[in-house]
Amino acid sequence: MYCVVTGELDLVRHTHSGTPLVLNRAVCGSVLAEASAYSRAYHCDCVARRPSTLRSVSVAQFHDAMRSSPDLAGLWAAQLAATLQNARMLSEIRALKTVSERLDAWLTDNGGLPPKGQIQHVAHMLGVSREALYRELAKRRT
Repeated sequence: MYCVVTGELDLVRHTHSGTPLVLNRAVCGSVLAEASAYSRAYHCDCVARRPSTLRSVSVAQFHDAMRSSPDLAGLWAAQLAATLQNARMLSEIRALKTVSERLDAWLTDNGGLPPKGQIQHVAHMLGVSREALYRELAKRRT
């Protein structure tokens, strides 16, 4: 198990067409690939978006800590719930048919675009090619 101490990491899975799809973003204080606590294999790549520092603990130690501390188990449950809510929101956005609809939904939830140089990451979150996202953004500028 890995906890993010500093930095920012994405869990990425590639679609059958090769498009990278960001399943989750782990930031300071969050656990990377939570499901790995209950699975022998996790079929995602981890990509550091910034230089990052992680703290590790064995899965056995993690489970022992959960059993021995109800407070820690409660915090873990809250973390899992937040991650699930985010995954459901992304799923809803990706189910929308057009890039325009997906972008509108994402912007509503995130309050605007990230700084220049990070916009291609939005394409990965939306499950669209960066070219499709850039075309949509160009339409909106005119």
